[in-house]
Amino acid sequence: MKLDHLAQILAAQAQKRPIALATRLADGAQSLYDGVTCTGAVALSAEQLAEAHALLLAGRSASLAASQGAIFLRSYAPPAKLVVIGAVHIAQFLAPMAALAGFEVIVIDPRRAFASEARFPGVTLVAEWPGPALARIGLDEHTAVVTLTHDPKLDDPALCAALQSPVFYVGALGSARTHAKRIERLREHGLAQLAPRIHAPVGLDLGGRAAAEIAVSVLAQVIQERYRRAP
Repeated sequence: MKLDHLAQILAAQAQKRPIALATRLADGAQSLYDGVTCTGAVALSAEQLAEAHALLLAGRSASLAASQGAIFLRSYAPPAKLVVIGAVHIAQFLAPMAALAGFEVIVIDPRRAFASEARFPGVTLVAEWPGPALARIGLDEHTAVVTLTHDPKLDDPALCAALQSPVFYVGALGSARTHAKRIERLREHGLAQLAPRIHAPVGLDLGGRAAAEIAVSVLAQVIQERYRRAP
């Protein structure tokens, strides 16, 4: 690996930006791909760029389809991010489970009695309203957003922000009846057409009803959606 490539990879990792190194195995020529542009000695076709993009989103490394010589893509992706809206009982199980699965977990709730270190030891807590908090944190293709409060004042601003971003997953706790009312509120914001992006009721249907079981189902669905895009 060239020193300038190494420097760029280290800089991307320090800034938590995804980047990948494409190496042509026949001669060792290399290029860097940052999810948008590919620079270096190895030119990737449109098909290869699409494959590289999917691999980078999933944080996976693999050989790319090549008509002339094998190309290996090594992904250097930051941990996927899970943003949980609502420091509620389910979140107390979901946050540590997601952290163990390798996610960077952020719990947002302006209610300091809920968003406390005692309830969420070792978890990044943001005691702000979701709208400003998400604008500051930033939402990208490596982020999943889950709303758990049942309170429109907290959930709706988060859903509006998530639906207008490239996050790979949006989930919302609540029954089908609750979700129908949610869609009507989204309609008032001109976002009803984006409602199909929301996984609601949130989580895979595993049959469980306890808070910990719901947390397992949510995390399972988030992981499923993350890797669904990988080739």
